[in-house]
Amino acid sequence: MAIEIERKFLVDHEKWQQVAKPEPMHFRQGYIFSDEKKTIRIRVTDAEGYITIKGSSAGFSRSEFEYIIPAADGVQLLDNFAVSELEKYRFNINYAGKLWEVDEFLGDNQGLLMAEIELDSEDEKFELPPWVTIEVTGDKRYYNSFLSVNPFKNW
Repeated sequence: MAIEIERKFLVDHEKWQQVAKPEPMHFRQGYIFSDEKKTIRIRVTDAEGYITIKGSSAGFSRSEFEYIIPAADGVQLLDNFAVSELEKYRFNINYAGKLWEVDEFLGDNQGLLMAEIELDSEDEKFELPPWVTIEVTGDKRYYNSFLSVNPFKNW
């Protein structure tokens, strides 16, 4: 079984503005199904699509199966089957030997900046970048599936 071990953090807006950033990827992301035990997600970038199935979280871990699909198929799945959706820009930043994925949310979630790091084990040590603030791992409000139906602007 594929396991994702991930931690999430909020990002300081002022410090983030000072970071040299690569060109972001634009994500359109929607959910075919989402509850406490499983999520079926479709994600589309300019180049390709993905279908992802995730299980429930236990600590920082959960099962995850992700497959590349043609972008056109991803758009059709989003348009015809997604029950909720969001958009964001993703920046991949290497810091202290680790890849950080920083999401700048758009639309009804605009103003939310969140950083994620994937780890090899739950007890793996890593250094926090200076633009990272509060850890929100496990706070369901910050799950993308939750944000797609309960956007940040309504908090």
